Amino acid sequence: QVQLVESGGGLVQPGGSLRLSCAASGSIFSILFMGWYRQAPGKQRELVAAISTGGRTNYADSVKGRFTISRDNAKNTVYLQMNSLKPEDTAVYYCNVRTTTTEYWGQGTQVTVSS
Repeated sequence: QVQLVESGGGLVQPGGSLRLSCAASGSIFSILFMGWYRQAPGKQRELVAAISTGGRTNYADSVKGRFTISRDNAKNTVYLQMNSLKPEDTAVYYCNVRTTTTEYWGQGTQVTVSS
């Protein structure tokens, strides 16, 4: 059984930083992409950032230059370094892992940016 365990969310002031981690465990094969989505209240879930096995990255325009995604293929772990956080970054952040046959979701971690 595949599990995605997320950590690193919390409350931070505007301009602050947080680092999210997501570790995939279990029988998971042929990973194509690992990434992060977020969903704010009343809004649709949106892609924040994704990274391929080869290291190719993709970012939402709203986070370019502020967020950095990285991964450790040996550990099946993906990270999201979030800097210069803004109140509009407040959301539940979900880890996503996409393989050649299916995809998996984490349980979500709350990120709140507020003074």
